Amino acid sequence: MTHPHFEAFLTQAVDDGQDREMGLGPDELYGLYTSWCLLNSEEPQAPKALWQALEKHDIKPGHNHLGMKGPAAADYIIASAPDLV
Repeated sequence: MTHPHFEAFLTQAVDDGQDREMGLGPDELYGLYTSWCLLNSEEPQAPKALWQALEKHDIKPGHNHLGMKGPAAADYIIASAPDLV
């Protein structure tokens, strides 16, 4: 069973820009997801649960045109590269 917050995550943190050559890889997607969970006081689910939820939207980790958006994107970027700040 998928967790209901996956829909909110997709709406608030994922940008489906079909004009991108490359999208987010599995590590980036899960990192963005965990940042979103932290900011929204949600308990992160295991990667497998996220992949199953994404599959229902025909999203494949590592083979997509997805980008990041919103506060979770900023949190993920800052957490991934603190030297940039």
